[in-house]
Amino acid sequence: MTTSADADEDDTIAQRVAIHLQRLRCKRQLSLDGLARASGVSRTMLAQIESGRSVPSIKVLSKIAKALKVSVAAFLDSREFEGVAVLSARRSKRLVSANGEFVSRALFPFEKARQTEFYELRIAPLGEEQAHGHGPGVQENLVVAQGVLEVSVNEERFLLSTGDSILFYADQPHRYRNPADSEALAYLVVTYPERLD
Repeated sequence: MTTSADADEDDTIAQRVAIHLQRLRCKRQLSLDGLARASGVSRTMLAQIESGRSVPSIKVLSKIAKALKVSVAAFLDSREFEGVAVLSARRSKRLVSANGEFVSRALFPFEKARQTEFYELRIAPLGEEQAHGHGPGVQENLVVAQGVLEVSVNEERFLLSTGDSILFYADQPHRYRNPADSEALAYLVVTYPERLD
């Protein structure tokens, strides 16, 4: 039995696919006939998908994606993202501690919320950064690329050298400290728990 919630979800997906299909087709300067030839999907089916009257199967969407040289995810994403984003180092978002000892640079488009975030961390000699803890279930996975780094999680200390990594739940107090007299460089992946909207 199909509920109204299921129908609403199908309509949302159909509209999302329709918007992305039209945008990507126009960007590639393809007519419906041209895309039909390139993908092997009929012009009629493409017109129905692009108007939001039909939700394509994964097989059909894969054919269209291949013809447009994008991933299937490019049709389902709520953002306008085609699977590749180049981020200029000079324009990336940087967060600097008040004393300047800790610099975090976002290696992802910072303006959009996401489930996973990737950062470059630079900690000055003898510098440190304290975090009170993030939301429930947040995980941090850090790898030291240069130097040494002491990571404390709930007062338990772990000394990491170049190449070492650590994974921990970051919903508890934690601290990064550089015990050496040279800069430490690390890369950090922050993963937020899956939202069940």
